[in-house]
Amino acid sequence: MSRTFGIYFLNPGLYDVREDSLTSRMDHHGQLTGRRVLVTGASGFLGSHLCRRLHMAGADVRGVSRVPRTDADFIRWSADDLSDLDRVRRLFEAQRPEIVFHLSGAVTAATALELVEPVFRSLLTSTVNVLVAAAEFGRARVVLAASLEEPQEVEGVPASSYAAAKAAAGAYGRMFHVLYQVPVILVRPFMTYGPGQPIGKILPHVILALLEERAPRLASGRRQVDWIYVDDVIEGMAMAATREGVEGQTLDLGSGRLVTIREAVEAIVGIMKPRVEPVFGAVPDRPVEITRVADVARVKQLLGWEPSTSLETGLARTIDWYRAHRPAAR
Repeated sequence: MSRTFGIYFLNPGLYDVREDSLTSRMDHHGQLTGRRVLVTGASGFLGSHLCRRLHMAGADVRGVSRVPRTDADFIRWSADDLSDLDRVRRLFEAQRPEIVFHLSGAVTAATALELVEPVFRSLLTSTVNVLVAAAEFGRARVVLAASLEEPQEVEGVPASSYAAAKAAAGAYGRMFHVLYQVPVILVRPFMTYGPGQPIGKILPHVILALLEERAPRLASGRRQVDWIYVDDVIEGMAMAATREGVEGQTLDLGSGRLVTIREAVEAIVGIMKPRVEPVFGAVPDRPVEITRVADVARVKQLLGWEPSTSLETGLARTIDWYRAHRPAAR
C-alpha cells in the first residue's frame, strides 16, 4: 500500500508523491543516507521534487529560498540572498554541506534589456559565490544545473541573458574543478515537465486551458524538443551527486528523442479529449530557438542513468495531477 505526501511548490500548490515509488528509485544508488545536502532554489519546480527524493533517501536536507518558509517540515530552511558573497559564506559556515545542488536563479528566455543585470546577479553571481564558498569550506561536492539554452559552440551567440549567464556559470564550474579541486558536476535537464510545473510553462498552460474549456492560443509548435519527465531528471541529479569519476563533466538528462511542441500538445488532446482545440499559429514563434537532443548513450556510460518514463506516460501523469490540483477559477 502506497502513501502520499504533500509539498508546496513556489507556484502551483500541493504535489503528491508515492512513497513506494520514490524509495525504489532512490535506494539503488544509496550513499545519501545521513548526508547533509544543501539545495538552493529548494522551493522551485525541480528543487521541490529533488528535496522530497533526497528526504526519502535518508538525506539531511537543507533548503535555501529567497524568502522565509515554514512548509515541508522535513527541510531545514534558510532564507538568503546568494548574490551576496558574505551571506553565502555565512550560509556554508553554518550548514557545512557535504553535497550542494545549486538550482536557484531566474529562469526566463525573454530578451528585454532590463533583465540583463538581474539575471546576471541571480544566475551567474550566485553560482560564482556558491563555488567560492564550496572551495573555502571543505570543498563540498557541487551539482550545477546547466541549460539546453546555452550555445553549443564556444563562439555561439546566446539567445538571451539567461543563456549567456548559464553558459558562463558552466565555465566557472569547470574552472573551479580544475584550478581549485572543487568536485563540480554539471547536469543539463532538457525540456522538463511534470506535476507542479509553474502554470506559465507550455504544457501546464495547455492542460489548464483545456480543463477550463478554453482554446489555448499557441505559436506554430514546429520547434523540436527533447521532453523529459521530472522524476527521471531528479533521479539523474541524485545519481550525479554520488557517482565517482564524473567530476568536471556535463551530463545530459533527456530522452534522446525529438518531438515537436505541436506533437506533444496533440498527445495531450488525445489523452484529454477536450471539447475545444488548441489554436496553432495564433502567436508568433520566438525568433531564436535551439534544437538539441540529449546524448543519452554518453550519460548512461558515465552515470549509469537512462530515462524510464515515456512521453505518453509522463503526460498522462501530469494531466491527472492538474485535474486534481488545478487552481481556482480566475
